[in-house]
This record gives sequence, C-alpha cells and structure tokens, in this order.
Amino acid sequence: MPIRTLDKSIVLRELKDYLLITFGLMSYSLGWAAFLLPYKITTGGVTGISAIIYYATNIPLQYSYFAINAVLMAFAIKILGPKFSIKTTFGIFSLTFYLWLFQRLVGNVQVLGPNQDFMACILGAALCGIGLGVVYVNNGSTGGTDIIAAAVTKYRDVTFGRMILYCDIFIIASCYIVFHDWKRVVFGYVTMAVLSYVLDMVVNSARQSVQFFIFSSKYQEIADRISHDCNRGVTILDGTGWYSKNSMKVICILAKKSQSTQIFRLVRDIDPDAFVSQSAVIGVYGNGFEHIRIKR
Repeated sequence: MPIRTLDKSIVLRELKDYLLITFGLMSYSLGWAAFLLPYKITTGGVTGISAIIYYATNIPLQYSYFAINAVLMAFAIKILGPKFSIKTTFGIFSLTFYLWLFQRLVGNVQVLGPNQDFMACILGAALCGIGLGVVYVNNGSTGGTDIIAAAVTKYRDVTFGRMILYCDIFIIASCYIVFHDWKRVVFGYVTMAVLSYVLDMVVNSARQSVQFFIFSSKYQEIADRISHDCNRGVTILDGTGWYSKNSMKVICILAKKSQSTQIFRLVRDIDPDAFVSQSAVIGVYGNGFEHIRIKR
C-alpha cells in the first residue's frame, strides 16, 4: 500500500508540473506572437535567434527554433544525460506548437496600434517573463541557451545565470545586422531587463519560506496536526519563561509562504490563546525545500 500511495503522489506531482509548464509556454508564446514579433522586437535565447532569422528571411519563427534546438538537444543528451532531456524535449515540442498556434490566431497585427513599440516591448517581456518563471519553477525548460549554459557550467567555473546573460547580450546585439538601427538593439535590451525582472519575481515568490515559533500548552496536538495536514516537519524546543520561570515547549516550523494561512487557521482552531511568531527567511535548504547549491 505505501508503494502505491507513493507512486500515485509522484504521478500527480508530475502531472501538475506538466500542466503548469504548458501554461507557462502558452504565456511565453502569446508574448512573442502578440507583442514582440509584430513590432519587430527581439530578445535573448534561441527564440531571439529565430526572431532575427524571421525578420531577415521570413522563415517562420517556430521552424528555426525547432531546428536549432534539435541540434542542441543531440549534444545535450550526450553531455547532460537523458534525465535533463525529458522535460526539455517536452518544452521544445510544446513551445514550437504554441508559437505556431498563437501566430495563426494573432496574425501579424499590431494589436496596440502603430508606433507603440515601447509598450509592446514591456507587455511582451512581462508575458514572456511570467511564462518562463512558471516553467522554471515547475522544473521545466525551453531548451536553447539553457542547454548551452548547463553544458558549459558542467565543465567550467561559470555560473548558470552569467552564461545565459553572455549569450543573450550577443544575440540581441546581432539584430543590428538585420535592422541597422540601434533603437532595435536598445528595445531588445529593455525587453531582456523586464523579462529577467519578472522572471525573478515569479521564481522568488514561489520559493519564499517562513519560520514559525508557536507557544502553546497544546503543543502536542498542534504539532501532530501540522505534521499530518501540512506535511511539514516540526521541531519541539525546550523553553523557559524568564519572568514566570516556568518551563514550556516551543514549536518551531519552517514552511512555504503559501502554507502560512493554513498553519494560522490550524493553530487558531486548536488553541485560540496560542502565541505565534512568524518571520520571513532568506533561504531554506534541504529536504522539502531548495537543494543546497555551492560554487565549486
């Protein structure tokens, strides 16, 4: 029975990941099809390279995107192994389809009207940032420069984010070859900055954690309910009230920020007179939270 329950939970978790990755890819595709492509704005990544090819040759964005990623994936499977490639392959095929779909739905119409390049740049970057953030939070990937960065950081002492930044700066600068207009390059860098900011907002908000200290005479019941209902580890600390000199137990919990309301309601239902302290923590690493990552 425990094995079946574990298998079921893993399947549901993976299904949730793929559904959210799909939503993220749709948001990313809409940002490109509705705002960036009609206003001839580019940004980093393989999608940016494909956009530059599209502006220069009219070859549809999704074709060059898929072709470039197919070559990169061939190297990624050998260098990074099949585990890296599963969700990346799903992301590449899905994004190829959604780029085609949303371009068919939107067409090459400037939905904000003419001469609205800057607003299109902001809105397109925001949608792309939200989409990529959702994809990354759910362990997905869109391929492209992610593959290059992952391969390079495996053998060189360069951070993943810095490697992607180098690639994106070069890609955006190369659009000058097509347009001979520095304004397009500037729009590209603005798009990259907004996209990165929104991406960080989405990723960091999903990973925020909180710490609780709960003082209650009903600590055993509260601890049992939090462990069972919230699926969070609970630590019981020995404390002494300095004024009363009475010994007491203190419940210490580290949880996701999204679980705060559930924990507060649970404590209130069991002991309305409990004393609760909640604080934000910068980072929590270990089982159930983020993996410990250090620079070698």
